[in-house]
Formats: sequence, structure tokens, C-alpha cells
Amino acid sequence: MIAIIDYKAGNATSVGHAARRLGYDTVLARCPRDLECAAHIILPGVGSAGATMKSLREMDMIRALEEAVLNRKALFLGICVGLQVLFERSEEDNADCLGWLKGQVVRFDSSKVRVPQIGWNKVRFLKDAPCHAEDGFFYFVNSYHAKLGDASDLWGEAEYDGPFTAAVHRDNIYGAQFHAEKSGEAGLSLLGGFLSLKGGGA
Repeated sequence: MIAIIDYKAGNATSVGHAARRLGYDTVLARCPRDLECAAHIILPGVGSAGATMKSLREMDMIRALEEAVLNRKALFLGICVGLQVLFERSEEDNADCLGWLKGQVVRFDSSKVRVPQIGWNKVRFLKDAPCHAEDGFFYFVNSYHAKLGDASDLWGEAEYDGPFTAAVHRDNIYGAQFHAEKSGEAGLSLLGGFLSLKGGGA
């Protein structure tokens, strides 16, 4: 089962539409029980880190996510803010986040570049991962980016006032700073690669 977390500021409908284009059925997860049998979990991102964490707490999803992803090893993909909340802390809203990956999320320097970054940017994938991904142009809308505490988590990199983290991977956890569901064929290819992975302990 593929579960897309449906929270107040999320983008679950667009991600579900993209998955259906690839031939996969999905369910919208709105309570902890909805994650119990999920082999794949997607946390889509629209909005701020603080609002996302608040919604997950109000939905009582954090413990359920930890059980599914950290203990049962369900495959997880965080998109945009869904990537950012994987880290320990975000400057946005001074939010404490999930802390599954070491590092923090910081704001782009608006004295040097336009903030937010909006548009297409080329991503280079720097390491092999079970989810196959090709270098290409992906669609971004972000004012913040992750500063990794463990360099081995870096999966993909793009340039905006220097290199920044565009994608991360550790074990069964994946994150994309870009919107895969809005990134044309490149995005669908990456999303399809993730959804085709076997495992998840369901």
C-alpha cells in the first residue's frame, strides 16, 4: 500500500495524481491507522516547517511515522518541506523537526539571490541509491535548504548561490527538495523509481 500523508498544508492530491499516472493506487493517510500497512509513505510539502510539524502533531502522526519508517522500515519519501522536516531543526519558524537525519535547515541569503527560488534547476545525483534517478531539471519552490550533518546523506545537489542539497538518501529514507510531482518526465521517473522499490516491511 502507498500512503500519502494528507495534512492541512500538504500537496497530497497532486502527488496522488502523479502516482496514478504511473499506474499506482494510493490512499490518503489522515490518521495513524492509515500507516499501519503502508509499504511506501510520501510526505508532500507545501507550506512552512513549523506548520507541517504542528499538523503532524495534531494528527498524532509522529509516533506512527517513527514506527512505520524507523522500526518497520517502510520506504519514505519527503518532498520539499517533507525533506526539510527530516532534519533536527529548521530556521523557518525556529521549528524542531523529526530529527531522522543530522543537520539543520537554513534560509537562502536574500542579499545574493531571489528568495524564494522558484523555477527549474538542474540536479546532479552524486551517489547511487536503490531508487534510480537521472540528472536533469526539476521544479523548485523553496526559501530554505538543508545543511547536512552527515555528508553521506547527500543524494543530489543543485546550484543556487552555490551548491545546495537537492535530494537526500539514507537507508529506507529519501527526500527531494524539488517537487517531483511537478517536474515533468524527470520527476515522474524519480517518483516511479521510488514506488517500484520492494520492501517496507508491510
